[in-house]
Amino acid sequence: MKYLLAIFLFGIITLRAQPLQLLGFRLPEGRSSITVPIEISNNLIIIPVVINNQLPLKFILDTGVRTTILTEKSYSDILGLPYSRQYTIATPGDEHHITAYVTNNVTIYIPPGILGTGHSMLVLEKDYLELRNFLGTEVHGILGYELFSRFVVEIDYEGKKMELMDPKSFKPKRKFHQLPITIEDTKPFLNTNVSLPKRKNLKLLVDTGASHGLLLDPASDNEIQIPEKHINSSIGRALGGDITGQMGRIESLEMGKYILPKVIVSYPDPNSYMDTLKASSVIRNGSIGGEILTRFTVTFNYPGGKMYLKKNGSFKKEFQNNLSGLTLKAKGAQLRVFEVIQVREKSVSARADIRKGDIVISINGKQAEDFNLNEILGEINVKPGKKVVFLIDRDGVQLKKELILESEI
Repeated sequence: MKYLLAIFLFGIITLRAQPLQLLGFRLPEGRSSITVPIEISNNLIIIPVVINNQLPLKFILDTGVRTTILTEKSYSDILGLPYSRQYTIATPGDEHHITAYVTNNVTIYIPPGILGTGHSMLVLEKDYLELRNFLGTEVHGILGYELFSRFVVEIDYEGKKMELMDPKSFKPKRKFHQLPITIEDTKPFLNTNVSLPKRKNLKLLVDTGASHGLLLDPASDNEIQIPEKHINSSIGRALGGDITGQMGRIESLEMGKYILPKVIVSYPDPNSYMDTLKASSVIRNGSIGGEILTRFTVTFNYPGGKMYLKKNGSFKKEFQNNLSGLTLKAKGAQLRVFEVIQVREKSVSARADIRKGDIVISINGKQAEDFNLNEILGEINVKPGKKVVFLIDRDGVQLKKELILESEI
């Protein structure tokens, strides 16, 4: 499943920056740019960071958040970081309570040479989001506006690298298509045309921290209608639990001169999509996420109000939904135990009697423990018509399950 990793904190937290002379990322002296290696997991960008010159971690790079977030307090405790404030926040429905802390004057180093000093950071009491389990790789935090506001940031999804450039010396590269964006409440927005099927200009957040392709909010415009052919599904995950909604296809999405046909769209249920750490007073119709952005090399120029695109080898890849109907979670110290945590109703997996709680032992004769979660998802969602043979463990009993992948939308 493609996950929208939304974060519920209800906007009560306003982090105070340290004195201006201490705050901010900077390039090494004498350099106008630097290249950083990145990982791509479930369409999300993961970058290496070192906190206070001691603790090497991995953070998601997210244009949808303004404040650096550490997802588990145990890491900041290792460093002995002091906390200036503590918050207890109720999630929607008051089913859970989240404890978060603020720590100040943090140093963040991004290898091989980006240093940031004087940062404030939001620290969650524990890993409420379970990012490492749902991405199948180590993830410890989220970094956003503080990096994008300082540099021109080029993300090469295909080459798995990121270039950070000094805005003063930046010159757009040839063959990149330029699009105007607005930076509102620290986030980038693009006005673009979407065929619903009627062509409509919509305001969309460009969100590198969402793994979906396109999310549209029907409550934002009467012309945004859920297609007749759709499925009910969990479309994301947040601190308060699953984000529910529907998924369907639209005719096309325009990204300047690039036209993407038959895009799969997530439509959140009312009151389900409340990512208030990302959200703001800015009125918008939805968001563009990683499933679309990974088809390009993308350059964000916040200071110049521009975004630049160059299509890559994934551009013509057909948009597919979750063909198996399974949502898996990686567990264990090595994240090589794969548990079924959700089976979409009426999906091929439901018809094959795969159940929540089943543990995947092998897929098509290959041992599951030899793969990471991304590779497992590739095996079970490769293309419609593909036969997949599971060996699962259910309460100590091994069962063989066969299914044929299919697209329901």
